[in-house]
Amino acid sequence: MSTLLEQATQEMTAAIHAWFDERLKRTDLEEAVNRTTLQAGVFSDFILDYKPGRTTADEFDLGLDDNVHPRTPARLDDAQVRDLIAPQLTELVQALLAPLVDTPMIDYRFTLRGKFQTAQGKLHLTLLEYVNDGKRQGLLENIHAYIGQKLERGSRPTKKLETFFLARHLLDPHLFPQPDIAWTIAQFERIEQLNKSRPQALAEHRSDIIRAVSAWAEKQFLPQFYDVQKSSYRATDYTLKAGAALDKQALQPIDLLLYGAVMILRHEPSYAKSTGLKFLEIARELGSERAVRMLKEGSGTFPDADIHLKNALLECRANDVFATISITIVREEADAYAQALAFVTHLLQNGFPKSYQIKLKAKTKEYLPIKGLAKSDTHRFFANALAHASLQPQLEAYARAAIEEFEFYADTEGEKNCMPGSYATFGLGLLDARYFPLVQHYMANVDEEHQCVQDQFTAAFAEKHGVTRDSAPVLAACLRACTDNAKVKIQAELEEVEKLELFCQQLQGLEGYLIEHMLYPVWGKLEKLAALARKADGRRKELLLALLEAASKTDA
Repeated sequence: MSTLLEQATQEMTAAIHAWFDERLKRTDLEEAVNRTTLQAGVFSDFILDYKPGRTTADEFDLGLDDNVHPRTPARLDDAQVRDLIAPQLTELVQALLAPLVDTPMIDYRFTLRGKFQTAQGKLHLTLLEYVNDGKRQGLLENIHAYIGQKLERGSRPTKKLETFFLARHLLDPHLFPQPDIAWTIAQFERIEQLNKSRPQALAEHRSDIIRAVSAWAEKQFLPQFYDVQKSSYRATDYTLKAGAALDKQALQPIDLLLYGAVMILRHEPSYAKSTGLKFLEIARELGSERAVRMLKEGSGTFPDADIHLKNALLECRANDVFATISITIVREEADAYAQALAFVTHLLQNGFPKSYQIKLKAKTKEYLPIKGLAKSDTHRFFANALAHASLQPQLEAYARAAIEEFEFYADTEGEKNCMPGSYATFGLGLLDARYFPLVQHYMANVDEEHQCVQDQFTAAFAEKHGVTRDSAPVLAACLRACTDNAKVKIQAELEEVEKLELFCQQLQGLEGYLIEHMLYPVWGKLEKLAALARKADGRRKELLLALLEAASKTDA
């Protein structure tokens, strides 16, 4: 057993030396720290993961194999690691760390953690927690100076890198052991306000804030009350601890949990919404009356007039927490649907979750003449509205407010999954050429990896409008967004040289793989197109051969 102990110690020691040696070779550490006053150093975490013969050292712990049964039959005992190996590793890292603590390589704090595969399972130990108080005080001064200059007195958009660090610092217990939650949330809201003129940048700032708040919830706040089990294959499981002390002081930060929940529900993609709802349900379980109100009435973000409308024609009620809009049509007439459309559009333009659904009560039951769409209340509402010609401009305004890549109606999934704005866009696109630009805008935002309803629309669009000078660019946009399962029956039309010319013009300048992708729904594999080209003559033959050549070209 002494041989095993010696081999294990040597293996772990070598991994530690390798990590330090590799980081010391980096020449960009000072440059990295100089990007912002909010970064005191580059590395703050070190994870040693001991697996006999496969030991690693890294800054990140993915935890993907913590439950994997070890391969080697001979394994150390927990006691050997704790009593004999751990002290040696701590001493070694302290020695390697000492000359580096004031350099850009090491952050104001440095934590050494170990994961050891032993006879008893996976042993987790914190071996060293170092804090450089000089760097810590300097960082705190920089944080407060930044907030004063850039947030409180500033009026210009801020940098994403600054938000990345600031959001994490404000929730770091080593920097703010007793954070002022209201003040902290105010800083996050100020960042949003300063960056609202740049939607893409604003989304990135929000993402960094959400990540920081989520990490705070999962690693600091919730473990006080819950046993937390993370998994790579399913949602995190939270089990309330027996006898957890739910005193007011411990629960004071719960407003930050609720803030994070609302941010996730309002701004994160559909797949992340379950985390926001889970945070809300946990807050309710912990006794938050505000959480109870939010689950029933919404987050409170919107004025009452924006989330509730009632008159003789209809009643509308919205809940941004569940991303639902309930609509009851009392009188089936255009003005009722016009008011409902205005209600929905206004919400979406003011931050209501794009991945929402409509719960409809109405006598009319219209659906679009397109196969494969979900027969949902959301679909029915827009199909009902499309029956009123006077509402077409309003439906376009709604669609442009709703369309957003990576968002999906909450009542669709699988093959029926579709982006918000789909039903209005599809209906308008089939009805009138005035809305062809809307269809092109829609197709430019389609996430074809997660929805395929555009295939069925493209087939219906081709059948309705054919190949004309006006429709050809739209048809090309649709084909570009289609999946490989699409079938578009325009071969017969493309027998005409003039229409084939129009079609070919839309593919000029595109990359070969994309042209092949767009040809497939029409002709299938290129071999079929080649067979047609061999039988053709004159200008038609030239055009078909040109298509084949363009589809076959590869980038240099």
